[in-house]
Amino acid sequence: MRRCFVSLVGVATFAACMTGVVSAQPGFPESFRAYAGERGDRGTASAVMPPQLEDVSFKQRLDEVVPLDAMFVDETGRTVALGDFFGRRPVVLAFVYYTCPMLCTQVMNGMSSALAVIPFTAGQDFEVVLVSFDPRDTPASAAEKKRAHLEYWSAEQDAPAWHLLTGDEATIRRVTSAAGFTYRWDEPTGQFAHVSGVLVVTPEGRLSRYFYGIEYSPKELRMALVESGQGRVGSAIDELLLYCFHYDPESGRYGVVVMNLIRLGGVLTLLFIGGFIVLMRRGADPPAESRA
Repeated sequence: MRRCFVSLVGVATFAACMTGVVSAQPGFPESFRAYAGERGDRGTASAVMPPQLEDVSFKQRLDEVVPLDAMFVDETGRTVALGDFFGRRPVVLAFVYYTCPMLCTQVMNGMSSALAVIPFTAGQDFEVVLVSFDPRDTPASAAEKKRAHLEYWSAEQDAPAWHLLTGDEATIRRVTSAAGFTYRWDEPTGQFAHVSGVLVVTPEGRLSRYFYGIEYSPKELRMALVESGQGRVGSAIDELLLYCFHYDPESGRYGVVVMNLIRLGGVLTLLFIGGFIVLMRRGADPPAESRA
C-alpha cells in the first residue's frame, strides 16, 4: 500500500507539471502580433493592418512601474490614487471603457470566468482594477457597469475588491502609456480601436504579466498571481507549478521548463527507490521475539 502511494504521488506530480503542455493559453497569438503593435516583415499577413488600427498596440512593459500617484474617481464618486489599490496584494488590471458595445464586456467576462475557478479570494488574495480610457465615462456609468457585471456573474460578494475608475484624458494617457497600451478613436464607427487583454501587477505596482485576447487560462492566471504575489498568495502546489513552468515574454504564456522537470523527476525517482528499499528491509527483518 505504501509503495503504491509513493508511486501515485510521483505520477500525480508529473501530471500536474505536464498539464500545461497541451492546454496552456497562448498569451500572444501570432494573429495578434500586428494588432498589438508588433509588425512582422513586409509582405507577411501579420504586416497587413487596417487603417483604423494604426498606432493601436499593447506592448509589454515588464517590470515597469505604473504611476501609482495618478488620481482617478471610482464608481462611488470618491477621488482615489491608483496606488490606493496596491501595497498588500497583486492586482488584476484591465483597460476598458464602460460604454463599449462588445469587446470590453468580453474582456471583463473573460476575467470573471477565469477568476471564478481559481482557488483565490478577491479582496483577500488579489484586487481587480479597471481603468476606463474614455474620458467621457463617469462614476455613474462605472457604477452601473460594475453592478450589471457582478450581478451577471453572481459575484456581488466581490464588489469591495472590484474598482472601476474614471479620469481625465491626461491621467488616462499617463497610465496606459506606462503599460504599453495605446488606442485611438474611430470616427466612422463611433468606437475606440484597441487591443484586448489583462495584466497582473505586483503589490508594488510593477507590471508582471500580460495576457492577450478575451479568454484567459485560469491555470496561467493563477500562476501569475502567485508569482506576482511574491509569496503572499498560493500554496506549496502553486510553488511546484512555478518550478515546472516559466513565463515567456515573447509569447506571453507560461511554458514548461524541461530541465526543472528532469531534476524533479530525478528527485522523485530517488525518493521512490529510497522508500522502496526501506520498506523491503523492514519486511525482511524478523520480529525481535522470533530471533530470541
